[in-house]
Amino acid sequence: MTMIDWIAADWGTSHLRVWGMAGDTVVHTAASDQGMARLTRAEFEPALLALTGDWLPEDRVTHVVACGMLGSQQGWVEAPYSAVPCVPLGNTLAVAPTRDLRLSVHVVPGLKQLSPADVMRGEETQVAGFLARNPGWDGVICLPGTHSKWAHVSAGEVVSFQTFMTGEIFALLSEYSILRHSVAGWDEQGFVHGFDQGMERPERLLARLFSIRAETLLQGQDAAFARARLSGLLIGAELAASKPYWLGQRVAVIGAQTIAQPYATALARLSVPVGTYDATELTLAGLFAARAFLPQDQTPCAH
Repeated sequence: MTMIDWIAADWGTSHLRVWGMAGDTVVHTAASDQGMARLTRAEFEPALLALTGDWLPEDRVTHVVACGMLGSQQGWVEAPYSAVPCVPLGNTLAVAPTRDLRLSVHVVPGLKQLSPADVMRGEETQVAGFLARNPGWDGVICLPGTHSKWAHVSAGEVVSFQTFMTGEIFALLSEYSILRHSVAGWDEQGFVHGFDQGMERPERLLARLFSIRAETLLQGQDAAFARARLSGLLIGAELAASKPYWLGQRVAVIGAQTIAQPYATALARLSVPVGTYDATELTLAGLFAARAFLPQDQTPCAH
């Protein structure tokens, strides 16, 4: 088995992803559904060791650099937020308590905004990774997901940000509301139709949502068209509300292709200069940047 120098970890609410690293090169990968929401504080270390135990040398301590919800109040250790405006990575990483002498776990703090009140955990690492790959870049970074984030970045700092619950609302409506009987699949034309409606008249969002059900019953609206239209309506309302962020700015959308592309399509329709970037790649770049705040020696284990 290839020897590793350190371990990168992205620990979200529902999933854990880890990478065994030799410098900035990935040599091992693993993942599980042992996200923060499923674990008590005492269960974090066993969940990590279940994926990485076979990677760990016995003769030295291996640093783990982790981002995400393991640093929340309900996580492994609370990593206090850094207040914006600030660089996306502070120089103080929280240290999680460990029993295994082969491990030293360090957690990236999230960001907070006092007014209007907002927080992020995990996305700051993607922002840091993006800036490491694009030094001197100024503009707005959109990070779509369960809770999408819009972050204004200038001079290497996150100046301000805003969160929208668009992804969570889409999941709730498509899986648990009356609309679940009308939506399935994806039709790009449905997305464009919904986006144009949501962007033009965001105040009519709630009425437009029920019209998805009505048009299915009365006009035989296709389920793929309806599901994409639902997404378009919600993203349209989000972009209408986030206009102060993207208007007159260039925008970088960071996310998995299936999540990022609808946002890129929507922004392009508004003639906003936009590029898409892979979230996993930038998470790793951000965690590599955070590693610079660790001691570079690898301390022998105290057996």
